[in-house]
Amino acid sequence: MTIFSDVFGVHEQAIKLRQERLSLIAQNIANADTPNYQAKDLDFRKAMKQASDHLSVDLSKTKSSHLDGNQLRGGDLIYRTPLNPAADGNTVEVHYEQQEFGKESGRYMATLQFIEGRIGSIRRALRGE
Repeated sequence: MTIFSDVFGVHEQAIKLRQERLSLIAQNIANADTPNYQAKDLDFRKAMKQASDHLSVDLSKTKSSHLDGNQLRGGDLIYRTPLNPAADGNTVEVHYEQQEFGKESGRYMATLQFIEGRIGSIRRALRGE
């Protein structure tokens, strides 16, 4: 175990999950006109709980403890129920997806800024400031 093995803590997992959620929302928007397409989302709270439980069990692992995106998608993938279902079976509501994308991108940026701040702190500590 190195000195920097858990420097970002849970935020490392959060940024990965936020990226996964943004990807799912973008797929929903891209498939807004696809017949029978089911809008998907990621249960972020459940996935973060799973990630934090996983981290608290064994922090000494390195590569074997990394979370697999496909593993997260299986248990944490949810399908949205539309308020106004389309006649062709598509469940994407573009206005809602755009709203969720905007909110999630803000959360992604906040998590990224926290990680950048942590990197800045490490740099200052290494320089002896």
